[in-house]
Order: sequence, then structure tokens, then C-alpha cells
Amino acid sequence: MGLFNKKKNYIRINPNRDSAPTTKPTVPDDMWAKCPNCKRTLYKKEMGAEKVCPHCGYSFRISAWERLALTIDEKSLIDWNNDLPQKNPIDFPDYLTKIEKTRETTGLDEAVLTGKATINGETVAIGVMDANFIMGSMGTVVGEKITRLFEQAVSEKLPVVLFTASGGARMQEGIFSLMQMAKISAAVKRHSNAGLLYITVLTDPTTGGVTASFAMEGDIILAEPQTLVGFAGRRVIEQTIRQQLPDDFQKAEFLLQHGFIDQIVPRLELRERLTQLLALHQQKGWGEK
Repeated sequence: MGLFNKKKNYIRINPNRDSAPTTKPTVPDDMWAKCPNCKRTLYKKEMGAEKVCPHCGYSFRISAWERLALTIDEKSLIDWNNDLPQKNPIDFPDYLTKIEKTRETTGLDEAVLTGKATINGETVAIGVMDANFIMGSMGTVVGEKITRLFEQAVSEKLPVVLFTASGGARMQEGIFSLMQMAKISAAVKRHSNAGLLYITVLTDPTTGGVTASFAMEGDIILAEPQTLVGFAGRRVIEQTIRQQLPDDFQKAEFLLQHGFIDQIVPRLELRERLTQLLALHQQKGWGEK
């Protein structure tokens, strides 16, 4: 029995001795999400790479990179104009510092990514706005990139597919931001005069000066379900007209009912729908005079 009662002559080392004792169970971050539409709590893996609520079909906001992965053919993107210099036209405090930090966190140079790619073999000029970059706000670089997107599309006789997601004009650039509305609209008109197709896909949110210009200028305007689309904010409108607005006001479904958009397309069907429209564009010979 002495064998079992032998005193141990070593010290047991606790590898976590410097850490605070854990008394509560821990749950990893970002495992769960709440659907803004049906209010259900979702295990994020249920939504898949598309980030769509499995219960009501609500489409969560996604980054420009995630959007491209769902839309274009793999490794088909040729990035355009990703090195435009950023300026601070009205000397807004710490503006350029904020831009640099946002670039690091998003992997984008600005709130829109532009280039040339293929969708199921159909070549397009494509633009994708990202609400993670200062709420997708439209400053001078965003305006210049989208303008050059249309100009290059005219040069190469390409249709344009543009995904919008924006809080509107970028206040840090003042009137220079608002000027982008007219500049982009002029480029859209030149693209149209060349007989080329322009498809806009409105994603949540599409508001402010983006809505008041190029977002609603497409030959075909699509939207994801439950997308917020509008110019002024709901409360501003209600206070101005002194009326209570419908619950679905400024939602894609409301706009479709009133003829502002052509079709609501679930995210899982968008790639195929764009393929159909682009193929039809080729058959009709758009761009040929």
C-alpha cells in the first residue's frame, strides 16, 4: 500500500496560471444574428455564403468582395481605377486619417469597386458599392470611379451592371460630393447614347444622392427584397408633410408597386437573372448602330 501513498516530489504547473479564472460559459463572437425583417435569431451558418435569412428571405448586407464572389465568374475581375488620389477638398478634420483606417479594415480603396468581369461568360463593366466604407457615401473619388466605369464601358462597348449601396453624399466633402450626381449622370447619358445596356441592382440601403442620380437611371432596375430605397429620411418626410407614412414606405416592394423599379429578385437568383438579361442584350445587338 505504501506504493499508492508515496508522496509526489514534483510540482504540477498550470499552463493558464496567468489567466483570470473562467466562471461563466463563453460563446464565440459573431455566431448569431437577428433578422431585421422577421426578428428571428439566426445561427449564421444557416444563412450560407449568400447571407439570406432561411425563414423570410431577407438579404443581409454584404461586402463588395462577397458580392463579387456571388456574382461574377471566378478570377474574371480586372480591377479599374483603384489608385485614384484621395483629397480633402474642404479640410474636414481627420478625414484622410479616417479614409486610411477604412481602407485597412475593408480592403477597398474607396466605397465602390469597379472593373471588367464575366457573369456566366457574359463580359460586363461592373461596379459594386460597399456600405462598410463610410456607409457607401459618395465622394469625389467614388464619383470619378463610376464616371470612368461608364466611359471605359463606352470605349469597349460593354453593358454596365452596378450594385448600389449608399447612405448618400459624403458630408466630409461638402458641395464637391453633390457635384458627382451630375457628373455621373452625364456619363450614364453618353453610355445610353452609344446604345449600351445599363442594369442597376439596388441593395440595402440605397439612399440620398445615389438614389437621386445613377441608381434610378438604369435601363433595367432590379432590387433585392426588403431593400431600403429613398432620398430623404422617413422622419424628415413625415415632419414635412405632417402625415404618417405606410410601414413599407421606401421598401423595394413599395417601389415596385408604384412603378419605380422593374423587378425584385432574391439574392440566390440574381446571378441567373443577370445572365438572362445580358444574353438578351447580346441577341438584340445593343451597342450596334
